[in-house]
Amino acid sequence: NLFQELGIEDRLQWKAHRMTFAMPQLPGEFTSFDFPDGVPAPLNMAAAILGNTEMLSLLDKVRMVPGLLPMLLEGQPFIDAQDELSVKEFMDKYGMPETVNEEIFIAMAKALDFMDPDRMSMAVVLTAMNRFINEADGSQTAFLDGGQPERLCAPMVDHVLSRGGEVRLGAPLAAIEVGDDGQVACLRLADGSSVEADLYVSAVPVDVFKKLLPASWSTMPFFRQTEELVGIPVINVQLWFDKKLRSVDGLCFSRSPLLSVYADMSTCVEEYADADRSMLELVFAPATREVGADRNWIGASDAEVVAACLGELSRLFPGEIGGEG
Repeated sequence: NLFQELGIEDRLQWKAHRMTFAMPQLPGEFTSFDFPDGVPAPLNMAAAILGNTEMLSLLDKVRMVPGLLPMLLEGQPFIDAQDELSVKEFMDKYGMPETVNEEIFIAMAKALDFMDPDRMSMAVVLTAMNRFINEADGSQTAFLDGGQPERLCAPMVDHVLSRGGEVRLGAPLAAIEVGDDGQVACLRLADGSSVEADLYVSAVPVDVFKKLLPASWSTMPFFRQTEELVGIPVINVQLWFDKKLRSVDGLCFSRSPLLSVYADMSTCVEEYADADRSMLELVFAPATREVGADRNWIGASDAEVVAACLGELSRLFPGEIGGEG
């Protein structure tokens, strides 16, 4: 537990255990799966799903069981076996109704992997659902109580420095250099200097790692697996409003074509608390044609992205952001 190790667990603002969804068919309205307190998993998840009557009918919920029961009984082996199936293919295989995809899986796919479900492995969705089923608080969310640089990154730097470590900023990696034995000899930085260590850990995005991968490693079976990995672009957007919007205290699934999840940070986060103005933080996804977008939004201008976000929000909240607001 990183926050526990750093001694900053009190900086997490835990929200009520629910999954909240905007309702495009009822603009401005929300519905949720409410997980009851004190009820163990998976009973709390069953109660949350059965207790919501606005997204899925009882028949829809019953028709979900054949596909989810093997996950509950067999666990990870069953999940791994579904890796080659898309969400749509899995639903067809187990006879799930399309309403399950429209009401739940599209939102989950965009939140988990920033793409539409017909392009994503069902194993991703099942892995998340398996956690929700087996851990009573597996889907509960928390917000950091302020900006990450000061409230999270600074304590991490202090932790490293207090133990004799060094944190270098503005020192981009240029190359991973290997010796004749195939082991890492050093890391070559952009300024020409090098760093030698006993252990090296890469935390760069997969597309960057593939560019840095030494030629002598590229044919090794382990590293050849990176050829199958592709980074998924996503856009994070912050919109500041000069009035307070109707919002929920927590993460919300927008269920719109262009937006994944969002939160009103003026309601959710202590540092940004404001009773008169809202600041929405939104995940814009999918962002490229390869993962289901209608265009390459990564290449769009900021003005185009903002206009698209406002267009989606005006359809969700016409009384506040649309022409009537």
